[in-house]
Amino acid sequence: MPKQTFFNLTNEKQRSLINAAKKEFSRVPLHEASISNIIKDAGIARGSFYQYFEDLEDLFYFLLHEHSQRNYERIIAIIKMNNGDLFESIVDWFKDILIMFEEPENRQYFKNAFLNMNYKIEKTFTQNMYGERRKSKFFEIIHLINSDNLNISNEEELYHIFKILMAVSFQNLAHAFAKELQINDIMKTFSLEIELLKKGFYKEPK
Repeated sequence: MPKQTFFNLTNEKQRSLINAAKKEFSRVPLHEASISNIIKDAGIARGSFYQYFEDLEDLFYFLLHEHSQRNYERIIAIIKMNNGDLFESIVDWFKDILIMFEEPENRQYFKNAFLNMNYKIEKTFTQNMYGERRKSKFFEIIHLINSDNLNISNEEELYHIFKILMAVSFQNLAHAFAKELQINDIMKTFSLEIELLKKGFYKEPK
């Protein structure tokens, strides 16, 4: 996470540095990124960069953390909109994410992140929704999910269903970027997989 000196900057200066970083991480993945390009674009000295962040990884994962927080807020709003239907909410959330990723300022940045996905990137991107150290944050939204029609016995099982649904989502996103698929094609495959999972997790009608 950034050092306190970063948060002491004006919003304009913070955003300038963040935009420069996102531009660089859109150009190349993290392991090829250059601090020199970021500080040149942001108009700051190299020494100033290290007053704000430990290194490139620190900055990169801070950006992912920001997106993770927005994802958390997005899924909350969608679950509420769908009256607690978990599966319908996941499909709506996934489509919403695809539309956001298609925006020119986002597409290459997320493509580089997903095509170079590792455990730490996935963990950072999902930590606000179900990270192991943040289960309590996930349990904050449990009361929003209608579990009456789910074949589960307790909240722990609901947590793991959510993890499975997120894993399927991320696998499809990575595949979409790798194959340069269109939204309709991605949604067709994703919806089919969600329906198959739904059959396994839903209770049999009495």
